Amino acid sequence: MSQREAGQTSAGAVRGRAAEDRAFEYLGTQGLSLVARNYRCRGGEIDLVMQHRGELVFVEVRARSSSEHGGAAASITARKRARLVLAAQVFLQRYRKLPPCRFDVVAIDGDRLDWIKAAFGL
Repeated sequence: MSQREAGQTSAGAVRGRAAEDRAFEYLGTQGLSLVARNYRCRGGEIDLVMQHRGELVFVEVRARSSSEHGGAAASITARKRARLVLAAQVFLQRYRKLPPCRFDVVAIDGDRLDWIKAAFGL
């Protein structure tokens, strides 16, 4: 049984949740509204799905204690991007007409938060 199944939370999961909370609060101040949080499907997960000026925004939140070793944004690998795209494709199946959408990244390095709009495409 995993820690998650046993109801335990790792320190990393706690930090991840805090980073997602911080990103959610920041994006809310920028006019985005929540559609879904921690959307999971077979093969992928999206931290936040938001609505912004008629666009559906899939948000990946990454946090590192500092920007050493490339920082939070640089930690998003090609494999991770592919998993995000897969999860977004599954999420979009609920729409009859596909809305405009984009992939944003909220990168948190220590106390610094960067919102990278349209960080990558399909």
